[in-house]
Amino acid sequence: MSQKRTSSTKYTPQPTSNAFTYVLAAIALVAVIVVVVVAIMWQRGGAEPRNDGYGSVNNPAVELTVLDDGVVQLGDPASGSVVDIFEDPMCPFCRELEVLHGQELAQKIDDGELAVRYHLLVLPGLDAASASGNYSSRAVAASHCVAESENVIVYSAFHATLFSEEFQPAENGDTDRTDAELVDMARASGAGDTTADCITSGAMTATAAADADTARAALSASGAAGTPGVLVDGELVDALGDSGWVEAITPTS
Repeated sequence: MSQKRTSSTKYTPQPTSNAFTYVLAAIALVAVIVVVVVAIMWQRGGAEPRNDGYGSVNNPAVELTVLDDGVVQLGDPASGSVVDIFEDPMCPFCRELEVLHGQELAQKIDDGELAVRYHLLVLPGLDAASASGNYSSRAVAASHCVAESENVIVYSAFHATLFSEEFQPAENGDTDRTDAELVDMARASGAGDTTADCITSGAMTATAAADADTARAALSASGAAGTPGVLVDGELVDALGDSGWVEAITPTS
């Protein structure tokens, strides 16, 4: 803490001195802000998407499997490492994870180096933070519809868009996404009429709610502090603090 300097000599500051002091204070404040921003960017490894331009999974030979409790698995776990991702469709940090590492993971899935298991859950606070009060619940149900009826290419494109900056609603925003918009986005990802009808009718709502509860319990049991929770071969990783965590996953065979 700095201390106020004192002097036995009486001194009356002039206006120019006051102005100069304010200028110095402003410069110091800007310097502090720059240092903080740089530190955050360094810790996060920068905000640039890794492997930008690759896109979502595009290898039709990749397997899509809906496991117990609605977990969506892309890839063959026998071929390499397994990445478990726990996420809520309204979670801004989950969006950050997808933007930064989604394309990087997609290429490794396409190349058969790993399998990714998506555990979509609903955090009550985030559901309530949507304009409709139930966006996360409806988005998880829509994800279930896509996973049950479509192939890996469609699901991966749907998932990438669901967590994109352009599509994800803002917390405490005035609007969120309607079921019709979820249908339109699913169709743009390649989904057909069966998926569209499933989303519109809410056919997977109850199942998705039960699976989301199971995923939330599994997230808690994993030791993760919140969403996104990411594990590689069962071990927690700092997926937003360590920019090289995907690159560090090497094929086991």
